[in-house]
Amino acid sequence: MGLREDLVRALTDSGELSARWREAFLAVPRHAFLPDTIWYSDPLKRLSRNENPTEWLAAAYADDCVVTQLDDGTQDGPGLATSSASMPAVVATMLDLLDVEPGMRVCEIGTGTGYNAALLAYQLGPNNVMTVEVDPALARRARAALDAAGYGGVTVVCGDGLEGCPELAPFDRIIATANAQRIPYAWVEQTKPGGRIVCPWGTAFFSGALVSLSVDADGVARGGIAGRASFMDLRAQRVSPVDADADIYDEERATVTRTSLRTDDVIGSYDVNIAMAVLVPDCHALPTADGLWLIDPTSRSWAYAADGEVRQLGARRLWDEVEAAHRSWVDAGSTRATAWRFTVGPAGQRITPRR
Repeated sequence: MGLREDLVRALTDSGELSARWREAFLAVPRHAFLPDTIWYSDPLKRLSRNENPTEWLAAAYADDCVVTQLDDGTQDGPGLATSSASMPAVVATMLDLLDVEPGMRVCEIGTGTGYNAALLAYQLGPNNVMTVEVDPALARRARAALDAAGYGGVTVVCGDGLEGCPELAPFDRIIATANAQRIPYAWVEQTKPGGRIVCPWGTAFFSGALVSLSVDADGVARGGIAGRASFMDLRAQRVSPVDADADIYDEERATVTRTSLRTDDVIGSYDVNIAMAVLVPDCHALPTADGLWLIDPTSRSWAYAADGEVRQLGARRLWDEVEAAHRSWVDAGSTRATAWRFTVGPAGQRITPRR
């Protein structure tokens, strides 16, 4: 148990693991929830438990994300990560934000390996934990890992997490381990008044926020950004992927203008990244050594800004949108990331600056 203790000690010393969750992190073996083949580092490197058991175990107890599935489990995909075991420090942060108490019932959206559900089960009792996984193969594997680790009472549901788990609602808490661009109202409906929802949030432009919402008696959830973390998207809300060869086209037809806005003005800080994510929807931001590409594959629009020159083409004038968004953000006082107010009601999600 030395590696596990080392990880817990490091997380405790850094302040990322609270006393409330320390015992659970010591008791639940993270390695028991990982498949024999994992991928880590950037670019991704394959690591086999059978071929390199010592290195595999070290990766299991490093404070780092471990990729556990590529290409939704298909054999001939491009090698994109589609499921993972989250960085332990982020797991600890999200569980703290959840603010659970004994006897509470929790629904987790995105079972993944089952490790997070096991931590919740240790704290609350397995019968108080429900977890929803859209991928049947991942759900089966997590079910087996939970059973083997002694948490057979956890309910594992194979279904679309976007819909929550209405048949077992209501819950005191809902925690999502996949990024939601639009937090579903179904989660609010399934949370008791006074309950809490913790969810990663982000858009194509930028993904890196943890949102904490409280559900009020009027059936509306309200809250804001309470931490930083980047997660894979909910499968039902995946952003349109970028294919530079196809999406950047007819460069000779582009409109050319000048700008005083620099790349660093647009993506140079966490606060402005969040603002652009809110104000410029469905737009990928891809920095280069010299400038910044903006791409919206759906509308076949692109823009490139470098050294004060802007080239753009398509149904959307993406750089014009970014300039307008940046101007409104500055005029509003350069709203900090934590000052955006999230409201999720029957009409959907709204994100506005706090007044």
